[in-house]
Amino acid sequence: MRLDGKIALVTGASRGIGRGIAEALAQEGAKVAVNYFGSPEAANEVVEGIIASGGDALAVQADVSDEQDVTRMINQILDRWGRIDVLVNNAGILTQSHLAEMPTTMWDEMMRVNLRSAFLVTRAVLPGMLARKQGRIIYVASQLGLKGAPDLVHYSAAKAALIGMTRALAREVAPHIQVNAIAPGPIETDMVAGITDDWKAMKMAELPLARFGQVREVAPTAVFLASDDGAYYTGQVLGPNGGDVMP
Repeated sequence: MRLDGKIALVTGASRGIGRGIAEALAQEGAKVAVNYFGSPEAANEVVEGIIASGGDALAVQADVSDEQDVTRMINQILDRWGRIDVLVNNAGILTQSHLAEMPTTMWDEMMRVNLRSAFLVTRAVLPGMLARKQGRIIYVASQLGLKGAPDLVHYSAAKAALIGMTRALAREVAPHIQVNAIAPGPIETDMVAGITDDWKAMKMAELPLARFGQVREVAPTAVFLASDDGAYYTGQVLGPNGGDVMP
């Protein structure tokens, strides 16, 4: 139980990678706040599964791109458990468009959900971590933040910003708080299911491992970074990406 007694918040945890990370953290003993935006049924299913397995979890609704919602969510978690030891900024969206045809609203929504949310939640959690001189912050970025992709300029830009945020914040809050990022390749989730078949075929042809990844192949990286095993990692970008990026 590498995370026994730890309190974790995972944003966007009702499905996909976020759900997998929340469940993996709970399996290692963490108490997990399962943030969701619009699906209480899905979030409660995650919570009930964790509790049924002997863990402890709490579903917390919030639009993490909204400052007041973030404050309310953090207060709800603090009222329940008193602190937050591990923050996983996972909430995000994926849309697709040529840049020349992209509506400004699509660009703004991408930055609001994928980047602004990470800033707001991190800022809300940091004071407690700094006061206790300990904490782990993990950003779920993407390998596209390192290499880019056609039709996903806005997504690639937001994920690249998360990687820059990881490296800058890691220096700012050292030595007591470790900040790292996970940059997955294409993973079989509901979010990726919304991308066109042509785009997915193009991506599949690029992958050295010749397949999309599974959530269970990403979640252990978050456990590693949140645990004592990852204590000497900060400012790093770990890439379960099937070889799509080889730094």
